[in-house]
Amino acid sequence: MTKAFLFVLGIAVAVDAHAQTIHSPNHKLALTFVLSAAGEPTYQLNYGTKTVLKPSGLGIDVKNQPSFAKGLMVARIDSSQHDDTWTPVWGETKTIRNHYQELAVTLQQAAPVGHRVVLRFRVFDDGLGFRYEWPQQAGFTYFVVSGERTEFNLPADHKAFWIPGDFDSNEYAYTTSRLSAVNTTPIEPIQERAAPQRVQTPLMLKADNGLYVNIHEAALVNYPAMMLHVDTKTIGLSSELVPDAVGNMAYLQAPEHTPWRTVVVADNAPAVLASKLILNLNEPSTIADPSWIKPQKFVGVWWEMQTGKAGWNYADTSNIKLAGTDWNKLKPNGRHGANTANVKRYIDFAAAHHIPGVLVEGWNVGWEDWVNNWKEEVFDFVTPYPDFAVDELRTYAAARGVNIIMHHETSGSATNYERRQEDAYKFMNDHGYTSVKTGYVGKIIPRGEHHDGQWMVNHYVRTAQKTAASHIMVDMHESVRPTGLQRTYPNWLACEAARGNEFNAFSEGNAPEHETILPFTRFMGGPMDYTPGIFKLTNYEPTGKRRVHTTLAKQLALYVTLYSPLQMAADLPENYNAYLDAFKFIEDVPVDWDDTRILAAEPGDYITTVRRAKGKDEWYLGSITDENARQQPVKLDFLTPGQRYEATIYADGKGADWQKNPASYQITKQVVTSKSALVLKLAAGGGAAISFKPVGK
Repeated sequence: MTKAFLFVLGIAVAVDAHAQTIHSPNHKLALTFVLSAAGEPTYQLNYGTKTVLKPSGLGIDVKNQPSFAKGLMVARIDSSQHDDTWTPVWGETKTIRNHYQELAVTLQQAAPVGHRVVLRFRVFDDGLGFRYEWPQQAGFTYFVVSGERTEFNLPADHKAFWIPGDFDSNEYAYTTSRLSAVNTTPIEPIQERAAPQRVQTPLMLKADNGLYVNIHEAALVNYPAMMLHVDTKTIGLSSELVPDAVGNMAYLQAPEHTPWRTVVVADNAPAVLASKLILNLNEPSTIADPSWIKPQKFVGVWWEMQTGKAGWNYADTSNIKLAGTDWNKLKPNGRHGANTANVKRYIDFAAAHHIPGVLVEGWNVGWEDWVNNWKEEVFDFVTPYPDFAVDELRTYAAARGVNIIMHHETSGSATNYERRQEDAYKFMNDHGYTSVKTGYVGKIIPRGEHHDGQWMVNHYVRTAQKTAASHIMVDMHESVRPTGLQRTYPNWLACEAARGNEFNAFSEGNAPEHETILPFTRFMGGPMDYTPGIFKLTNYEPTGKRRVHTTLAKQLALYVTLYSPLQMAADLPENYNAYLDAFKFIEDVPVDWDDTRILAAEPGDYITTVRRAKGKDEWYLGSITDENARQQPVKLDFLTPGQRYEATIYADGKGADWQKNPASYQITKQVVTSKSALVLKLAAGGGAAISFKPVGK
């Protein structure tokens, strides 16, 4: 049932107001707004008697116009309360409560300019959201944001989990340090080197006094992503926006607003992971009938390319000029993975194990000339290679109840993609493709723009809108990190925007702690296509030097601890065929849920999560650890009282260790009830996965 309550108090004043304080519904959090004698807006946040944020500045600089950061006076104060419950199209819980207290302060510049900005604060039990709004007003319509002065001044030198604030990539390993020690200089840049003290959001902080604080943003639309500059001396954080090709931040037209700046606060780590604050700050779904949106698992012609067994390109690069535009003249190199016979192999495996999707990368012409060339015209998104039989594969897959997932790599040329999207999506509709994975590898075109700047932020939103109009689900890779827009565009199932499992194929890989940090950082904004489920953990690429830094049981647990409505079983069919008893968990585990409980968690150390399947009395548990072995007690009081369940436990086996013996696992079964308890023994870099299915009472 949905309920809402709204109370508004409006006060019009012509002089500076006294401090304004509002509390969260449970009164634990207190937000105080103050306008200084110099007309500078500030805010502070407290959790009970503990300081979350000291007085911190606010403001927006506008090019060639007076700033909205000083010389302001309060023109109006409004307060309200809101409480309702909404149902997501898909997600971690069946319903979400949206309950907050709001304070809206209208500030006005001094005469004769007199332009206004509204600072809107919403305080939830789990944190704070605030944004800048420009109402429609005389003399202030078009404007250029040249900078943002939002500060997050911290009371102490917190422990931080951070990656560099790169304008073009989020694909970094996390560093854990005190804020005073933040320094990105020693870190090898992936695309665009970050400034030494600039870090990305979501930024996870742990205070010595027991508070957990997460700083990010919500509803990023028509604005650049926010990075954070760390003042390592004062331990202050300040916003730093991603610039465009000429150094401006955003081009706006009133009425307009910024994204929400978010601060999630809790006195325990599981509560941070349970927060729905970012989703609540996004607008409701724009899709009236979402029945065509289907969360799903998939396999795909992908890992064999990452590991060097096959390639995306059909021919060698030297053969391009000889072929011209006649792709049938290309000379096959014999390593093309997206060929008809190989794709059928994946379709057969998916059908045999009730996996609804097969992703095919490298199906379309252009891969011989795509990377690092900064070219406009590389892909047309409608022309298959000679060895990829579109119609034959569509018929073959449909007969087996499988959908083929389209792949659109843009090579960073968003302009080329936008010109061709209408034809590309018509091609998908005509050939039965219901989902697409997009990619933006390389430097962006328009040249000089960044992956996380305003132009590209708007491109991602336009792509979500255009795919929705064609009833297509989308998974974006190399995009800006998510900010809860999956609520507004539920066809936008997932993003990459972080260092995924693929890095184990071509780099030093992901440390065992990586997956225990991601839910507290990257996943705070939305689901990720992490591509878990690697079973062949060593000797899977030509050098034999790479390895996955987990046990096999931990790969299973990731399907629960790393939430996504789009989950890949990323390994090769032949590697799964060697462990079909373990693969049964991947086959069974859902991707859509009615309930989620975070049973135990500590960023960088461990996570234990249990979820209830959508529309069923089935529960699935995942428990993971970092490089340290540990025992994790689990009470099963989340189960329905009086109901008996068969627990199938996929655990680390004898001698399991991510370095020494990663493939050791054991599967046991036992009958349990809500009064039962388990102790999970997690190996170093290990984990455990459990399915709970009801049996007769």
